[in-house]
Amino acid sequence: MDTQTRFRQRGASLIGLILIGIIVVALMILGARIVPAVVEYIAIERAVQKIKNEASTVRDIQTAFDRHRTIDDITSITPQDLDITKEGDKIVISYAYQKKIPIFDNVSLVIDFAGTTRDRQPARAVP
Repeated sequence: MDTQTRFRQRGASLIGLILIGIIVVALMILGARIVPAVVEYIAIERAVQKIKNEASTVRDIQTAFDRHRTIDDITSITPQDLDITKEGDKIVISYAYQKKIPIFDNVSLVIDFAGTTRDRQPARAVP
């Protein structure tokens, strides 16, 4: 047996494991900071989808959203931030906002959230 193949080692070194650990911890910290913003977006989306069928006037929609906002602890948007229009016989509620998430020192992550109750048109097949 050749000495090169006998002493050849495989696997990660201690420095490699430490670097991988640092990367994993950094990604976990980033994820922990992003999750609350995404959970709030989901709560906003759920509230808007519920109130589109509950209310018929702008004031009723804003009041219903404010009630959901209090219950779900939504702080990113207010009832006045909702764009409420009527298309045909349907009420369309739209919203858009930015969430700034501080990472460290002067580094932040900015996420643009937007949603609407407008029915999406099915994608057409291109001939």
